[in-house]
Amino acid sequence: MKNNPNQKNSLKHVLFGSLIGTTIEFFDFYIYANAAVLVFPQLFFPGSDATMATLESLATFSIAFLSRPLGSAFFGHYGDKIGRKFTLVAALLTMGISTVTIGFLPGYASIGVAAPLLLMLCRFGQGVGLGGEWGGAVLLAIENAPPHKRAWYGMFPQLGAPIGLLLSGGTFLVLTDSMSNEDFMNYGWRIPFIASSLLVIVGFYIRTKISETPSFENSKNAHEEVKVPFLTLVKSYKNQLIFGTLGAVTTFLVFYLMTVFTLSWVTSDLGYVKRDALLIQLFSVLFFALFIPISALVADKIGRRKILIYTTIAIAAFGFFFSLFLNSGSPFLVTAFVCIGMSLMGFTYGPLGTFLSELFPTTVRYSGASLTFNLAGILGAAFAPMIAIWLASTYGLNYVGFYLTIAAIISLVSFLVISKKVHQF
Repeated sequence: MKNNPNQKNSLKHVLFGSLIGTTIEFFDFYIYANAAVLVFPQLFFPGSDATMATLESLATFSIAFLSRPLGSAFFGHYGDKIGRKFTLVAALLTMGISTVTIGFLPGYASIGVAAPLLLMLCRFGQGVGLGGEWGGAVLLAIENAPPHKRAWYGMFPQLGAPIGLLLSGGTFLVLTDSMSNEDFMNYGWRIPFIASSLLVIVGFYIRTKISETPSFENSKNAHEEVKVPFLTLVKSYKNQLIFGTLGAVTTFLVFYLMTVFTLSWVTSDLGYVKRDALLIQLFSVLFFALFIPISALVADKIGRRKILIYTTIAIAAFGFFFSLFLNSGSPFLVTAFVCIGMSLMGFTYGPLGTFLSELFPTTVRYSGASLTFNLAGILGAAFAPMIAIWLASTYGLNYVGFYLTIAAIISLVSFLVISKKVHQF
């Protein structure tokens, strides 16, 4: 691939710079997800029964999704006003500091109710950081991309999600394999949180070497910037903001049903040991990673909107197979179920960043893409694991599948009615 002739950044710096940041951010984000299922119920919520402790732990997990739009609005404002580079560095540091701090938190036995409160505060910080990181990383890639390869460039930051998940799941797998359960619960779980500081230092160094994107500089030189990007979004781009958010909901829901919900369900209700559950999850992530670049190649040929529509229809159909697979009693069918779900996730996630970014002009693109993505996170993921556990426990696994199918229908309608105009880069 040749560089876009208008870009100052080398292809290597653009793609690696966007990928490394999202990998770090998602690694930080997912080690919390694993710990929220495997560690935090016992460490921070020991007074409850097992199910209630898990639900309370997952409630702290949801806090980051509520704070992500705040990060989108804050970092998006400055990303659209002063530039992508500075904002990306600040978002990375916000996420990194919050994550490392979790590794040093005392448990409930040491400081009582202050322990879960501090955990919630750190989780809030993680959400703010990721809310500002994702949109900037996607724009770094696609605003340096040639028009006919925009989805291909835009999938590199998306690859940070499966890579971060592989690193986080692999880390927990190695720790649980090499330590006794007592040592793991006492201090072993803290290692990935503290070690993430090394990744943040690498990401910080790379981000400081990257120049502003050509799209932002052209917009700035033409004096096109708006005073308050958020207000411009609400006033002039309501269609894109609302239907972009609803369109992205299913992407979040299918992912967290395949990861957090499935990990919790198979270990607590199906009797799988933690190691086997983590191995199934890690294997399925390979399918997630594989189909992200495949979906990007297809999206550059047939269009981002079309592939999202086709994949959403497939996800709606997939929802009807929840109980059939998970209640089968077969490790093979359970593994196949998660792998199919993660393959669909790769197909919808790969072109999503490019699609959302193309809905908005340069002057509000950072804010617009970030807000649609992270508002969808609230609707599709913030409480999804808790809702799914409640549905499965109260009505059965079929209703978890119906939950996914209904969400997919809402997303499908949104993709059909959203504005088709693609703004200039």
